[in-house]
Amino acid sequence: MKKFILWFLAFLITFSAAIYQRMTGPTYPKRIKVSVNNTVHELKLLRSLSLSEKAEVRLDLNDSNIRARLFFKQYKSANEYQVEEFSYRADPKHAGFFADIPQQPVAGKLQYYIEITDLNGSHPYLKESPVVIRFKGDVPAFVLIPHILLMFIAMLFSTLAGLMALIKYPLYKKYALWTLIFFIAGGMVLGPIVQYYAFSDFWSGIPFGWDLTDNKTLIALIFWILAVVMNRKSERPLYTVLAALVLLLVFSIPHSLFGSELNYSSGTVTQGIILNFF
Repeated sequence: MKKFILWFLAFLITFSAAIYQRMTGPTYPKRIKVSVNNTVHELKLLRSLSLSEKAEVRLDLNDSNIRARLFFKQYKSANEYQVEEFSYRADPKHAGFFADIPQQPVAGKLQYYIEITDLNGSHPYLKESPVVIRFKGDVPAFVLIPHILLMFIAMLFSTLAGLMALIKYPLYKKYALWTLIFFIAGGMVLGPIVQYYAFSDFWSGIPFGWDLTDNKTLIALIFWILAVVMNRKSERPLYTVLAALVLLLVFSIPHSLFGSELNYSSGTVTQGIILNFF
């Protein structure tokens, strides 16, 4: 019964962390509420595009008595905003208003806001805090799916090992070792391959850069190596608890935060530094 409870808690914590990371990550659509002709609508605004996808922004609105415009420019540039009119299209899957945007190179970004004109006048949305779209290469499913599954399993075993170590349940050392194995496979082997497909770079963390995703993966790896090594010949559950907490913290940081970014002035791809967060 105790083992079942530990598994249940580990799954619940892992699933919650994964959902939180997904919903707060830079690739998750920006949700806003707009009032159109006295009716409130919730819109999902694009924040990530693969190079194979059509470069356009969609508004899920079905009201012929409106007009909408898109204001966009290259991210962090001193350029003036360009304007693109939204046009209504009865798309087979999503009828709504569409506006084309210029395709950007890998790691390029555009910032944009929208303006909607209805029977009550014109209303800009997100002008003071524009939405940012990042462009990336396509990652094959045979690489991306195993990466995601292995990272989820590693997080599940990490949480389980941490909970077991917390109450000194004998199996914590076994699951700590499995955590390290799955984490190396998913984070340190497949992770760089995913990044190469997406941003043409295998590793942009220390010592080559300040990519937060790479660096937080490296930090978690160091803690889990330490936890496994320190528990090889003796019982030191505190190291396992600490490693599990570090990995949970890593999962709580939005994926791709401070990631690869094209500098339009120099033409080089750089990485955000964590100090920019404070």
